[in-house]
Amino acid sequence: MTNQLTSGNRAPAFTLKNADGASVSLGDYRGGDVIVYFYPKAGTPGCTTEACDFRDNLNSLASAGYSVIGVSADPIEAIASFAADNALNFPLLSDPGAETAKAYGAWGEKEIGGTTHIGVLRSTVVIDPKGVVSRAEYNVDANGHVAALRASLGIDD
Repeated sequence: MTNQLTSGNRAPAFTLKNADGASVSLGDYRGGDVIVYFYPKAGTPGCTTEACDFRDNLNSLASAGYSVIGVSADPIEAIASFAADNALNFPLLSDPGAETAKAYGAWGEKEIGGTTHIGVLRSTVVIDPKGVVSRAEYNVDANGHVAALRASLGIDD
């Protein structure tokens, strides 16, 4: 439904609110590698698995120079609760209307329980220090995704 990004594309700029209501921009991360991952809904089993996996791997990702940002269309209250309930140690951003998800190609049709829905696609985009996409993955599986991402980025334990 939206055009997906590929390696070499300029990452779309964004400014969104975090769980505390403060504005966070992609530009705040310029000069370092950043992993922006899109998740469908805070508190659901798959999103919790993925978020906790990023949480548990944040030290190795940070040691390799990567920051992590989670983005969903959930309201600030929902992401604040989700972050607190799971002791998440990286920013979650609220993307009301999913405009950022759409700009990143992380919006489209998905099947849930045999029914087709339109919404945020579980996706991960890795952006280099100059703001260029170095990797974009769409419709990823929450289970094992962070381990596969670390392996593809050459990040050891």
